[in-house]
Amino acid sequence: VQLQASGGGLVQTGGSLRLSCVASGIIFSATSMRWYRQSPGKQREMVALIASSSGTTYAESVKGRFTISRDNAKNTVYLQMNSLKPEDTGVYYCNTWVGKDAWGQGTQVTVSS
Repeated sequence: VQLQASGGGLVQTGGSLRLSCVASGIIFSATSMRWYRQSPGKQREMVALIASSSGTTYAESVKGRFTISRDNAKNTVYLQMNSLKPEDTGVYYCNTWVGKDAWGQGTQVTVSS
């Protein structure tokens, strides 16, 4: 399993970013996908999940601001992040479960105040 995340960067408060994660080695359309983040000094936390059915779940801290989506034809999961806040700063990882956790390499998101 390989997960390749991209799209991070530096953005001002209130700005937007879209993260992408391309998956290989799995039956993507049948697999739930997650985005996690690890903020400085904090444990890694799940930000959003999208099931194979395209049902979604969000952390309370990002509800109404972040949207997770998937394109099964491209084996890609996205995280659209709007109204970004400094506390959204961190390394964002895509993740899936294939009998064990599989992680991408992470992409840095920095939100300046």
